[in-house]
Amino acid sequence: MKITTARRISQAFFLALFLWFCVVATVGERLWQLRGWPVNWFLELDPLTGLTTLIAGGSLYSGLLWGAATLALTLLLGRFFCGWVCPFGAMHHFIGWLGNHSKDPKERARRNAPHPAQQIKYFLLAFFLGAAASDLAARLLLGQGAAFAAGAIAIALVLAATRKGQGRDFYFIAVGVLLALWAVWSMAAPRGGASLLAGLLDPIPLASRSVNLALLPLADMPLRIAWPEPRFYQGAAMIGAIFLAFLLLNLWRPRFFCRYVCPTGALFGLLARFSLYKVGKREARCGGCMDCEALCEGACRPAGRLRPQECVLCLNCLSECPESAITYRPKPSAAGEVAPDLSRRRVLAGLGVGLAAPPLLGLGGLLGPNWDPRLIRPPGSLPEGEFLRRCLRCGQCMRVCPTGVLQPAGPSFGLEALWTPVLNNTIGTSGCQPRCVACSHICPSAAIRPISLAEKLGQGEYAAQGPIRLGTAFVDRGRCLPWAMDRPCIVCQENCPVSPKAIFTRVAYQTVISGLSAGEAGGGELAVSGRALRPGALATGDYYLVAGEVRARIRANTNAALSLEPGPGWHTPTPGSPVAVQVRLQRPYVDPARCIGCGICQHECPVSGKRAIRVSAENATREPRHSLLLKGAGPH
Repeated sequence: MKITTARRISQAFFLALFLWFCVVATVGERLWQLRGWPVNWFLELDPLTGLTTLIAGGSLYSGLLWGAATLALTLLLGRFFCGWVCPFGAMHHFIGWLGNHSKDPKERARRNAPHPAQQIKYFLLAFFLGAAASDLAARLLLGQGAAFAAGAIAIALVLAATRKGQGRDFYFIAVGVLLALWAVWSMAAPRGGASLLAGLLDPIPLASRSVNLALLPLADMPLRIAWPEPRFYQGAAMIGAIFLAFLLLNLWRPRFFCRYVCPTGALFGLLARFSLYKVGKREARCGGCMDCEALCEGACRPAGRLRPQECVLCLNCLSECPESAITYRPKPSAAGEVAPDLSRRRVLAGLGVGLAAPPLLGLGGLLGPNWDPRLIRPPGSLPEGEFLRRCLRCGQCMRVCPTGVLQPAGPSFGLEALWTPVLNNTIGTSGCQPRCVACSHICPSAAIRPISLAEKLGQGEYAAQGPIRLGTAFVDRGRCLPWAMDRPCIVCQENCPVSPKAIFTRVAYQTVISGLSAGEAGGGELAVSGRALRPGALATGDYYLVAGEVRARIRANTNAALSLEPGPGWHTPTPGSPVAVQVRLQRPYVDPARCIGCGICQHECPVSGKRAIRVSAENATREPRHSLLLKGAGPH
């Protein structure tokens, strides 16, 4: 078997496995549902997710240790992950082949020539590392030595790859000033800000988010296999458009994302220059047919001085060389190798912008006085600052949510929260189900920590701390039917899942028809005059005829007579005496001490559009500073 055939089989297998894991991330026990499948495995294999999570969060979730194995194999084999495992890379490879296979060899060689824009991915890597390490110096004060060491090594690796040349002294002075300013600021404002922004362009979270939130709902809409009802995600069009744009750009340049954008590929590239095994020429000279250049996926120039940091191990050059001049061995290429040629100023700019990004984003006050009450996080979520240091934006929690209440946060929540999970109680099939903890057990980075059902419900050993609250419901009296429109409605109170119910009602009688006069009575009916009534409109059981201070329930009505069910103290009014029709209303109130913010009341509210009862993040368990109540206060 040719080595390229083995590579294609590997790519097809891992792509199919990735898509299968996306499909089976459905709550259930069937073979095609979540029943022990390692659905986070690809996210765990991605070393950039583990590295940035460690740097930004200060700890490494156990599953993300798989990334260390990927890095170790990269030091041995080169960028094997990009060419043989990465499902997003396989998609790019296939689309690029579609756009390239009809071109003549010269044109393909021209498209596969190295380009200065391939440096962009290294600048993006520097930016994301800087954003994750913004307060790294303070980690030493907090005893997070592993996070500090990982961040320092990663940043040093990027800086070491910059171009050697003139201005060396000035460069070192600039690096020293930048790091000194960063260290002073970080020490002066410990835990002042760091953000895990790498998930925006990290290939595995990007592919996972795009497939789970855009492609899968689109494919499942006519089939209804993954979900019984069509699944909707806010902002799915933008997520899908970005995904498709990156794929279609391969028609212009093969593996466009891998060559120019992928920060994980940049991390692999920095290590691959030191890998033991590399692709290279056996002899410095060859026939010069350029077939290897025409077939190269990484634009690493196999016919000349090799760029090992760009080689994705497609091995097309090795397989198709008519002279067998290309080999894969633990020796440098006989034609020589070229190290990454990164602009010092641009790397410093990327790193500096990354270091400054979290503090600048923090000026918006999202983590302080300007916190957004619409950011209702899933149960088990860490406090907002820690949450943003860990969330990969992979979309796994949103995918597994059985009701679809978890949605990707849009741009209105700020860049730091973009595509992180947030509850939207109007778009799914229900609010957050009290007896579901699926999202907490699928999160690969523990931004949503694993919780038990007993902890969520506040039962057993968690009885003293009570149930986990996501927020609190508030009644909008300007839109609520009983409050604003004199219409009976107790939907929110009936659907409240808390026991005793967090939504209670208080009865009020409101006059809706006045100016009536009593007429003759007989046979359980009373004639009325002064205004024509709509036949049957008062027969719902909510309407009463009031005479003085006494009421009788209306069982039926014509346009001029009422059938009554007399209550205690009722006396038939004398003909000509004034009477009126009142409606019995049960106006809802929320007990903040009992409300858990599940959002079921909001979802079921019959007022479509902007609901008359809405949940906000006040009183959420994860943020005690947002509590509404003093401990032990209140009548309940």
